[in-house]
Amino acid sequence: MKLFVDFLPLILFFIAFKLADIYVATGVAIAASVIQIGWLKFRGQPVGTSQWLSLAVILIFGGATLLLRDDTFIKWKPTVLYWVFGGILAAGKLFWRRDLLKKLIDEKEIALPDPVWSMLTWSWVGFFAAMGVLNLYVAFNWPLEVWVNFKVWGGIGLTLAFVLAQGVLLSRYVPDES
Repeated sequence: MKLFVDFLPLILFFIAFKLADIYVATGVAIAASVIQIGWLKFRGQPVGTSQWLSLAVILIFGGATLLLRDDTFIKWKPTVLYWVFGGILAAGKLFWRRDLLKKLIDEKEIALPDPVWSMLTWSWVGFFAAMGVLNLYVAFNWPLEVWVNFKVWGGIGLTLAFVLAQGVLLSRYVPDES
């Protein structure tokens, strides 16, 4: 259920784009994101840093899109998010010598040696950097409809494929039940 709630603004953005246009879709995504955070706060559930960051980026870039009636800003939004997430992971590693992924992944579920945590962190930094570049390439070299389809389905698909590949590599570190 949490995964559905996390993707709800993206799904509603896609539906609104198909039914109307990029400006309606952007407004729907902004509203859905605000409602999503409000709902979590109302229910007393924690709101993660990535959710607050996503809200800030959609408010800024979506707001600029609506205010200036220019879809360039909403096209930059995924890239900014990818690069901020990658930058946070890289800064954690470079400046604080910490693998911030360790905090996100329950260490009881998977115990990794430090070099593997480091490899995992840098692989995510690279993935986020590549996804940001790929988003810009599609956004500014293909029609708007292709970009929207890529943003929703390509982004989800590539992230899922990357997570599955990481899972295969990390499966040897999962404790055996027997």
